[in-house]
Amino acid sequence: MLTRIFALILAIYPSVILNAQDFILEGRIISEYFDAIPDVKITDTNNELLAVTDIEGRFKITIHNKNVQLNIIFVGMEPTKIELNESCDLIEVILLFQTIYDLTSLNRVDRLRLKSFNKIPKLHMKAFKMGLFKTKKACYSQTFVRSFIKSEK
Repeated sequence: MLTRIFALILAIYPSVILNAQDFILEGRIISEYFDAIPDVKITDTNNELLAVTDIEGRFKITIHNKNVQLNIIFVGMEPTKIELNESCDLIEVILLFQTIYDLTSLNRVDRLRLKSFNKIPKLHMKAFKMGLFKTKKACYSQTFVRSFIKSEK
């Protein structure tokens, strides 16, 4: 009986240790004009502050699960939501400036914002070629968040 309990503990112990691992992620945040952005807030879905970028736009966070969504917030920039992949160890993000559109329909504003959003992969590659980023493309998925949602009639 004692050997069965001991064998059960040995079988369960490694899975408990593996599930309790923390992951350390590093990253950098720059603007669409390739300037480092200090003091950018990085939060999780519960708005718990995970990190703040330094003067060079670099940060380091510790998370329990790599399949997590991060919110990146800075005054004057578009709020950004990214969802990490399992293979993500280095997060490199380009933030777009938030633009004020006067006398323009909300539908047109979203079209203009989407046009800027679709340029992010090219900007990421350019940042890589300039030596600002270490990866050619992002290891996370980023979705466009509309500011205008059509109501159904």
